[in-house]
Amino acid sequence: VQLVESGGGLVQPGGSLRLSCVASGFAVSGYGMNWYRQAPGKERELVAAIANVGDGRYYADSVRGRFTISRDNAKNTVYLQMNSLKPEDTAVYYCNARSGPRNYWGQGTQVTISS
Repeated sequence: VQLVESGGGLVQPGGSLRLSCVASGFAVSGYGMNWYRQAPGKERELVAAIANVGDGRYYADSVRGRFTISRDNAKNTVYLQMNSLKPEDTAVYYCNARSGPRNYWGQGTQVTISS
């Protein structure tokens, strides 16, 4: 079982990034998929989530309207499209998959917003 994030980097404020999370060893279609982030000195926080049934999605207040979570079951991949990025979005972003007692994490990808 593995989750591998990619797509992080350094962008200027107002820019965009798309994070990808490729899963192996299980099907993302059967899991609630989540994106968390952790900034230096802060607790890890849930940024966005997509349910395994239906199309239910959750966004933290701080990113609603700017971030979009999506899933491509055929590619076994989850995405986080991030627009209008702000310096306070700087963090390590983690992909998470959860179903009952099963809880998997990726290694994280660094996102830095700076001019």
